[in-house]
Amino acid sequence: MKFVDEATIYVEAGNGGNGCMSFRREKYVPRGGPDGGDGGDGGSVFLEADESLNTLIDYRYKRRFKAETGQGGSGRECTGRKGEDVILKVPVGTTIIDVDTEEVLGDLTKIGQQLLVAQGGFHGIGNTRFKSSVNRAPRQTTPGKEGESRNLRLELKVLADVGLLGMPNAGKSTLIRAISAAKPKVANYPFTTLVPNLGVVSVEAHKSFVVADIPGLIEGAAEGAGLGVRFLKHLVRTRLLLHVVDMAPFDELTPSEAAQKIILELERFSPTLAARDRWLVLNKLDLIPEDEREAACQKLVSDLNWTGPVFKISAIQGEGTRVMCQKIMLWMDARVAAEAESDDLAVRERELREQMDRESREKILEERAIRRARKEAAEVGDDDDDDDDYDDDDEVENYYVR
Repeated sequence: MKFVDEATIYVEAGNGGNGCMSFRREKYVPRGGPDGGDGGDGGSVFLEADESLNTLIDYRYKRRFKAETGQGGSGRECTGRKGEDVILKVPVGTTIIDVDTEEVLGDLTKIGQQLLVAQGGFHGIGNTRFKSSVNRAPRQTTPGKEGESRNLRLELKVLADVGLLGMPNAGKSTLIRAISAAKPKVANYPFTTLVPNLGVVSVEAHKSFVVADIPGLIEGAAEGAGLGVRFLKHLVRTRLLLHVVDMAPFDELTPSEAAQKIILELERFSPTLAARDRWLVLNKLDLIPEDEREAACQKLVSDLNWTGPVFKISAIQGEGTRVMCQKIMLWMDARVAAEAESDDLAVRERELREQMDRESREKILEERAIRRARKEAAEVGDDDDDDDDYDDDDEVENYYVR
């Protein structure tokens, strides 16, 4: 299955049915009077969050959806049938945006939540409605109103409490395998993770949180290097970021340099997201001699001027992961309780997420413009370099684990 986290669709509601102009015509019933019925309302278009869906792939190939038009009224004061609504199923965590106005219409974050995106047209009125004491044979009717139509952009952001951030091969996938039941691909080469993966971490009975592993970043990701920054938007909904650092890298970068590059790319993507709560996770300590581990960790913390929480782990062996998960659970509980007690804090959290949404959307559009410009330049120069041959509509074929 392809993991598709964006799609553009066109939705059109049904028109209302026209009102009917009719007069009663029966034998032995003189001057029967008007009996034209009203039309039916046009069908509307709704989006509904469905827990069984993981991607927006259904909307990559069929992009136009139209609700049924209401039936016209008829004689004997018969009202036309209402047009049938169209309910489009989308994954939980989908944001709906009007392409023409860039207005955010809604955010489907709960299972079964529905959003009206195109209102059906109102029905027309038959001539019976215009009958009065001074207008015994009205010939007025009204037509049905047109239904709304919109161009919509659907953006999926996975719902997770904790997001993993780091360079390729930092051990993020190994970590999520160690602390949850998720089984993402793990290999000894960069970019083994091509799509976000979710895992539920159970700390104790009735105590759990969801962690998201996104593809690794490299220097220049904001300009489209590697897989770019398109998957960073999935961290917008998280409450806590875990910055995973490879303490025994195979390349020439030191752990400090690698960590600083990630911080820089995060700040360029969204300053608001970069300012969120972030903990440092020093991974692969099992590859460092035991007598050198503490010095290596202290050097990294000193180089980064880091004052936040630091966890020293070996994901592949599970060392230090249990304590880290317990600390995360305690922090999550405290944060949720604080937001429940303080309306101001809850409002502030919503405002921050809206700000991160805006910043991430702007950055992704900017990155796409850069990629398209490179592609056009390559085509003009007859350059066959595959690295520049990028199309937003071509998705990597991969598998999504949830």
